[in-house]
Amino acid sequence: MQSVIIGPNQAGQRFDKFLHKYLPQANTSFLYKMLRKKNITLNGKKAEGKEMLKEGDEVKLFFAEDTFAKFAGVDLVTDNDTEQGFTDGLPTTEYETAFHKLKNIQVIYEDEHVLILNKPIGILTQKAAHTDSSLNEWMIGYLLHSQAITAKELRSFKPSVCNRLDRNTSGLVLCGKSLAGSQALSKLIHDRSVGKFYRTIVAGCVAKSRQIDGYLIKNEKTNTVQVLDTPPNVSVRPKQQKEDKVEQIRTSYMPLSQLDNKYTYLEVELITGKTHQIRAHLASIGHPLLGDYKYGNTKLNESWKQRYHLSSQFLHAYRLEFPVLTGVLGGLSGQTVVAQLPTMFEKILKDYNIEVN
Repeated sequence: MQSVIIGPNQAGQRFDKFLHKYLPQANTSFLYKMLRKKNITLNGKKAEGKEMLKEGDEVKLFFAEDTFAKFAGVDLVTDNDTEQGFTDGLPTTEYETAFHKLKNIQVIYEDEHVLILNKPIGILTQKAAHTDSSLNEWMIGYLLHSQAITAKELRSFKPSVCNRLDRNTSGLVLCGKSLAGSQALSKLIHDRSVGKFYRTIVAGCVAKSRQIDGYLIKNEKTNTVQVLDTPPNVSVRPKQQKEDKVEQIRTSYMPLSQLDNKYTYLEVELITGKTHQIRAHLASIGHPLLGDYKYGNTKLNESWKQRYHLSSQFLHAYRLEFPVLTGVLGGLSGQTVVAQLPTMFEKILKDYNIEVN
């Protein structure tokens, strides 16, 4: 028999959802069969699976050790000092590997519930393929290394990034260390309550601040987007385009400095956050990002590549502005968090005698 006391990172979710995390190799029909037969109980009683877990609840699993090991995805060991004869939860190799492999990731802010990281260019926020190492794995590896979590706790809750940046976009990423932190950050992002400001260099001279609206059409097959000023006329679009997702977007920008009257150092506020929004939206008004080969000017990008070895878009998630907050996000209440510009970004600005701030 195995016994689990529900902690703060397991509370507040449905019992069946917890069981799927705790026994990831078990299918739904098996779990409900075990509940019906009282092989899995909640606080010593038969449960249906839809109960909302509270901190301090006790879950008992009346399984043989090898059965539990099979469905939990853990290994049996012979060391009597190891709790209940099992290793301490899930394998952690991928997290440890990511923590040591991925370089120059900075922890900008940390408390009991939240991490804010500065992601360098070239690192995925989350895995694109099973074999990838991403910021998400690095973050879990960091928390294991600092003993903020244990491998055993990963069986029922995995800390996670809460917003995503493109591989070649650098800057601030919000991460939930606890379940409560993840939920609060996700709501904050969904409600657009946190100000998200980016820094970039674009082609052309931008003379004044402006807010622009548009409609973004995403092609899932090519992972590209198109921006229109007005909603597309669905009735006249080709059949394959009618299936593409259309979303309304809003972007605001403010020029900071001119570079030889040919380029502009911009601050961009991402009011809605959609795939490639800043890159495609600015390109649609004639100001593509330098280094952006997907939406930009290839000839211009090649000249910057020769000069600065620039091979990806200049886009940095520079600043987050938090509203007045309480509860688990109280430590961020009214705070402004800034991530230093990448070294190459700073070098270009200095070459053009622009103050880095």
